[in-house]
Amino acid sequence: MNSRRKFMAMSAAATAAILMPVTNAAAKKGHGYPSNIVYTSKDPGVWAKKAATHLPQVEVENNTATIRTLHPMTEKHYIVRHTLVDQDGNVIGAKTFSNTDEKAISTFKLPAGSKKKKLYATSFCNKHDFWVTPVKL
Repeated sequence: MNSRRKFMAMSAAATAAILMPVTNAAAKKGHGYPSNIVYTSKDPGVWAKKAATHLPQVEVENNTATIRTLHPMTEKHYIVRHTLVDQDGNVIGAKTFSNTDEKAISTFKLPAGSKKKKLYATSFCNKHDFWVTPVKL
């Protein structure tokens, strides 16, 4: 249980750190994240062929954000976690999945005032790393 708590705490800390401004080299790519550490639709890096099944898809309706990752969930290859984070690194919601879950879908209630901030959805695959999608409100 302690390792799961440690993993969740480290994931939240890593998400906040990654969403902070990064080097000029990363900024030149147009998305502000380090290449081959954080993967996006604009920079899928070494996992370019994996983008369709790893990028989190977000739908916002009635102050609720639903994150889906269209990824098979198998014993050895699955989505480990979703997070919804604001531009300041505040975690709005997080859901950890098991390899026995049927689908990687999570739902989070948006706090008041969140429409004034940039939001980011993340999806972490146990084999293909950390993916980020900006949320369109």
